Amino acid sequence: MGRQDRPRRPTVSDVAATAGVSVKTVSRVINNVPTVRPELVEQVLAAIGELGFRRNDMASSLRSGRRTATIGLIIEDLANPFYSGIAAAVAKVARSHDTHLITVSSEEDPRLEQRQFLELCQRRVDGLIIVPAGSDHSYTRPEMEMGMQVVFLDRPPSGILADSVVIDNARGAEAGVEDLLAAGHSRIGVITDSSAIYTARERLAGVRTALAGAGIPYDDSLVRVGVRHPEEAVRVVANMLDGADPPTAFFTGNNRITVGAVRELCRRGHDATLVGFDDFELSTLMPRPLTLIAYDVRELGRTAAVRLFDRIGGDDSWPSETVIGTRLVRRGVRPPKT
Repeated sequence: MGRQDRPRRPTVSDVAATAGVSVKTVSRVINNVPTVRPELVEQVLAAIGELGFRRNDMASSLRSGRRTATIGLIIEDLANPFYSGIAAAVAKVARSHDTHLITVSSEEDPRLEQRQFLELCQRRVDGLIIVPAGSDHSYTRPEMEMGMQVVFLDRPPSGILADSVVIDNARGAEAGVEDLLAAGHSRIGVITDSSAIYTARERLAGVRTALAGAGIPYDDSLVRVGVRHPEEAVRVVANMLDGADPPTAFFTGNNRITVGAVRELCRRGHDATLVGFDDFELSTLMPRPLTLIAYDVRELGRTAAVRLFDRIGGDDSWPSETVIGTRLVRRGVRPPKT
């Protein structure tokens, strides 16, 4: 089928021609102007039904300056269950406000994040929730000063004053390492994402606090940063276990690192104790015991969305940071008692 042969959406002009009225009359009916004669309203509504006309709400809002009943969500990785859980929670809140959600992935690229932000602003979304990839968010200031509502999620913004909803990363990591110390471990391998990422820095700070509290020196030889994928975690765990004085336990800084660590420990049949940040789907079926630092992902997304709609609704209070707490959960298959 050629381009000119494809069916097209009916327009206001098509409705006007079918109803035998002017375009201006159709516009008045669509916008519920009360001065249109009832018989003309009936003619226009009949034509709309016949043609299957759908009003272009975004175009209408651009002309009138009204809201678009649309919000945007910029996340890092659509494939990560953490972000899909957030998106589901935000979508649920959006639906309760009769609002559509546009979700895009920055692919952990700060430049792409900025471009997507500007593109969504051009679409006149009513507000945005951003999981930051970059470390400077001053680029949002011009749009925010013109009324764009923005809430940052998982990581606070830098270079701009705005609402944020974050996890208690430092205290969660501290509790996880304290759990290892209480079990008698003093050589703990620590594997985290890039130290340029706020969550990784906070979790590493929690590790340091727990070790200091137990009087155990922080040993750089037991720490690996910049690990981003399960395959990298496999190699790091293997190298650490092959060392002259290997760790007896591991702290892993996120769910992807944990999966890689489990893979290598199971391959070796190694009994090193494992504590990881982030619960994840099927963690209860892991073929070895592990402890995870869990939190309510959907509550994280829900809280950010509620805050955004409060702002859209006119809340002009001072920006705030909301912290979501964590808890330790036991996961994996436990060996049978003898």
